Amino acid sequence: MSKKIPFVGLHAHSGLSLNDGLGYPQDHMKFALDNGCDGLALTDHGHMNGLPYQVLFARKLKAAGTNFKPIFGVEAYFLPSLDLWREEYQKAKEQKKKIDKDVNLSIEDEAASKRKVKDILKQRRHLILLAQNQTGLNNIFKLVSESYRDENFYRYPRMDYDLLSRHSDGVIAASACLGGVYAGNYWDNRDNGEEAVLQAMRETTIRMKNVFGERWFGELQWNNIPDQHLLNQYIIQVCREHDVPLISTADSHYPSPDAWKDRELYKRIGWLGKGGLPEYMDADLPGGVEEIGYELYPKNGEQMYESYHKYSKEAKIDYDDELVLDSIKRSHHIAHDLIEDFMPDDNVRLPQFVVPKGKTDIQALTEKCLAGLKSKDLAQDTEYVDRLKLELEVIKDRGFAKYFLTMEAVADKASSVQLTGPGRGSAAGSLVAYVLDITQIDPIKYGLLFSRFLRRDAVDYPDIDYDVASPMQLKEMLIEEWGDSTVVPISNYNTLQLRSLIKDVSKFYDIPFSEVNLVTGRMIQEATPIAKKVHGIKAGVYAPTFEEVMSYSESLKNFLNRYPHVKTHVEALLGQVRSVSRHAGGVVIGEDLDKWMPLINSGGVRQTPWSEGQNVRHLEPLGFIKFDILGLASLRMIEDAVRHILIRHHGVKNPTFEQVKEYYNAHLHPDVIDLEDQNVYKNIFHKGKWAGVFQFSEKGAQEFCVRAKPKNIIDISAITSIYRPGPLSAKVDQTYVEAKSNPSGISYGHEIIQEVTAETYGYLIFQEQIALLAHKLGKNITLDEGNTLRKLLTKKGTGDHEKKKQKIFDKFVEGCIDNGLTKQKANELWQTFEYFSGYGFNKSHAVSYSVLSYQCAYLLNYYPAEWMAAFLDKEPEKRKEKAINIAKSFGFNIEKLNINTSGTTWEISDDAKTLIQPLTSIKGLGEAAIEQILNHRPFNTIEQLLFNEEIVYSKLNKKALDVMCRAGALDSLKDRRFTGMKHFWAATIADRPKSQKKLNESIEAYMEEGDFSVEENIHNLSELTGLFPMDLVLNDSTRKKLDDNFIPPISEYDPDLEVVWFIPREIIKRKTKNGKDYWILRVIDSNNISTSIKCWGVRDKDKVYLNRPYIGRLNWEEQWGFSTRSIRHNLRLVG
Repeated sequence: MSKKIPFVGLHAHSGLSLNDGLGYPQDHMKFALDNGCDGLALTDHGHMNGLPYQVLFARKLKAAGTNFKPIFGVEAYFLPSLDLWREEYQKAKEQKKKIDKDVNLSIEDEAASKRKVKDILKQRRHLILLAQNQTGLNNIFKLVSESYRDENFYRYPRMDYDLLSRHSDGVIAASACLGGVYAGNYWDNRDNGEEAVLQAMRETTIRMKNVFGERWFGELQWNNIPDQHLLNQYIIQVCREHDVPLISTADSHYPSPDAWKDRELYKRIGWLGKGGLPEYMDADLPGGVEEIGYELYPKNGEQMYESYHKYSKEAKIDYDDELVLDSIKRSHHIAHDLIEDFMPDDNVRLPQFVVPKGKTDIQALTEKCLAGLKSKDLAQDTEYVDRLKLELEVIKDRGFAKYFLTMEAVADKASSVQLTGPGRGSAAGSLVAYVLDITQIDPIKYGLLFSRFLRRDAVDYPDIDYDVASPMQLKEMLIEEWGDSTVVPISNYNTLQLRSLIKDVSKFYDIPFSEVNLVTGRMIQEATPIAKKVHGIKAGVYAPTFEEVMSYSESLKNFLNRYPHVKTHVEALLGQVRSVSRHAGGVVIGEDLDKWMPLINSGGVRQTPWSEGQNVRHLEPLGFIKFDILGLASLRMIEDAVRHILIRHHGVKNPTFEQVKEYYNAHLHPDVIDLEDQNVYKNIFHKGKWAGVFQFSEKGAQEFCVRAKPKNIIDISAITSIYRPGPLSAKVDQTYVEAKSNPSGISYGHEIIQEVTAETYGYLIFQEQIALLAHKLGKNITLDEGNTLRKLLTKKGTGDHEKKKQKIFDKFVEGCIDNGLTKQKANELWQTFEYFSGYGFNKSHAVSYSVLSYQCAYLLNYYPAEWMAAFLDKEPEKRKEKAINIAKSFGFNIEKLNINTSGTTWEISDDAKTLIQPLTSIKGLGEAAIEQILNHRPFNTIEQLLFNEEIVYSKLNKKALDVMCRAGALDSLKDRRFTGMKHFWAATIADRPKSQKKLNESIEAYMEEGDFSVEENIHNLSELTGLFPMDLVLNDSTRKKLDDNFIPPISEYDPDLEVVWFIPREIIKRKTKNGKDYWILRVIDSNNISTSIKCWGVRDKDKVYLNRPYIGRLNWEEQWGFSTRSIRHNLRLVG
């Protein structure tokens, strides 16, 4: 046909239909537009996760004057009756059939839905739902949300006639594909003859028309599948009988004709990630699209009509051309005549229940703020009153009063059950947040700017990141008390990453694994140094972009030149969605959220369909504000330390959280603790006594702090702000220490500059300093403009961006001249702004976190045993050995494990010199096993442990007994019958006797085993408990030999001697950027201080034995630490 056929795709899938579609929604929309269409629906499987991409791209097109209509929809999973389905589901549970919940979003199994499904638990049929208007969109949101509720979900979300009838207003529906509702009638009845199929389809039609009326459509599709054409014939007949209009759809699954192979590969990668390919899917990729038999890209009207003719001819079935042509055209009529021109309602959604009845948002907020100001005895201070008025005016103008009320409600709930952080991010610059007890930092005391957090002229939402001791506990409490449609965790989309993608793609082209592994192992190492050099980064961690790895890794470039098809696939699939998880701390809070977004379920948790983070911002554009509730282990450590203090010093036997909070508020709250206590600074920060001190776990930060010798919170803030890749690469740490050590030598050049930068010794460390200098020196530059300048300086731009910057620059120079500075000095100062703008750090955040660092140091200084016990309890498994060594380096003894006395947390001896290791510290010993021990101890003999009728041995199993025994926790149960602990282990654990008779036989059989060897004991203790047995490694004679030869441990390195001793604990093998091998030895000594040694030029014959003492002649540099150029020449095994 020569005349253009109007058509809009009303059935389309993006890559958000996991393992089925490919490409992001905007890719599909752009192709459809370029292909001559003026609209496209998105109907991903079971959810509407792609909707924000639609909205944002449609807004972009509209702003450019392009006419293109986004249509919002879903291909839902449908069953006639969920009640019947639930009955079968319950029967299966009662019969103890395997009922598993998918840990991710449902993945469409296209073949499984296109056949007869006997198992009702797995039954579901497809149903296209399109929003006719905002009412219809809200109803689809509600339908999707309900379909994901636990009672409707098993592997797939489901809805039925009852749900549809309650939420059908404004919804257009169609019968979908070979997995659709009409197709279900066909598959279930075709063995019973044509009339059985037709009768089932007639019943479906009547029921669907009762729900949707004239908004129900029969859907035809065009492909080379014979069953599709048989189904088409049935649909045409039934729809003619019941006066149901027909539509034709493309059922597109990838964004362009040439993306078919990428989609086939993407599907296979996805299924392999799920455990294996389904039976119907061939492991080999098709050689051409003709092998698949049809194309699933967003077609235009002519391509739809061509597909119809091509496939109907191949199927040898005659259709009515006019009927089919009308079905193609009708899609355009539905899109533009039935569906309204609308975009999703993006009004801000926050809960109304936080506003007291009879008051407006701002009235309620103002009253709460004044009450908070009064409770802090600041109501008579004009500086605070004026600042509060200013902030409330901005909040009122921006319409964010309800946001602060919501945040205060969250903070109230949190502080009732756990400790919360002093503050995080720019929100600590808000006096409103401070008087509402959302933060604990007085912003006026530290010169923190509200405009850094919220400006009058900005358009973004406020963002308060909120630190708590246990975020999961708080979120669960909020969901339980406020409802799971009011508090909803935010989704996070995991994408295909470069390294794993290269490996996955290469499998399908039979590229040797060794070759692939070699290039993926080298490419990041090769690209990173070059990328850092290009960006001027000399320190810290940097992750090169895909483009940088492609450009700077010679290994990768050579590999992709050899296998260009791999490069093609990687470029197409990199960044595609692999799976869905949850955001670390983000939640959305608002009432009836299931009406305003289609909530999903992933891993058994109800969560948002859309994400908000560094890479995507999909919630804010649709009116949803993210609340970040984040966990800090340091807060849990403070809680536990306070509990120990209350027990040991205040006679409180079992402290409640209320008592912990009371102590915190009286002694540790930033408003009451002495933040100028020089004993804390000298004993901890100057001497470098680090044990769980927040922000000072890295050796580099520790060494910088010792050199800088902080004396107040601002000093700590400056140190933590400087210790980042940018400032370190510019050597700001070195020049800052020099300036701090000689403040009289600093030349400020102007009293205003001194006023702003004196606290950082003339350096621009904080972002707020740039804003303040611009405000104080410039002519009529407001603080809001000063903060705008900060952002303008950090981003390169043209046009309007440069005009704004130039306008502020002109006002700045004019103001500088008015203040007595020369134009040259003003230009120099501006250049300083530009230089430091890339390195400057948020002062509000720095101060808040520095206060938390100080609180940790304060407890370590005045309550070392209590703090150390809390520190050991909270360190994760991988850092347990290091933490125990730190405790020992502070002079604490570690009491060995004992099944009858060890508890569930680290405890403190009466003399506070010994820390008592808990059973929970044994690697591999679970909570269930520990519970059995605690409930049934003491055990006086091994028989009481092995043959106790009340113990559930499925919980206290052989593995639990094994790790306890090898960790030394059962030593007290060994008696004279055993020749040693290995004999005890072999007879009682390894052979696990079930009776006294069998135990006696085992004792006799393993009599020769004796004790564990020294090597076995070292391995068992260090690996299972984190406690390194120095006495087993370094015997008295070896220690005497080292002392007699004046060889110090490595932690007491003397550059004049050069020689030290140490014990290697771990070998980390690395390669230089030139591909040469080197090792990093992690070593320890008798001071229990962990140190690293870089071993360059490693040869194949080089060998280092772990857990054996060595003497080494080492090089040492302040920046790089210890190293050696030859293992063979410079390291010697002792003994």
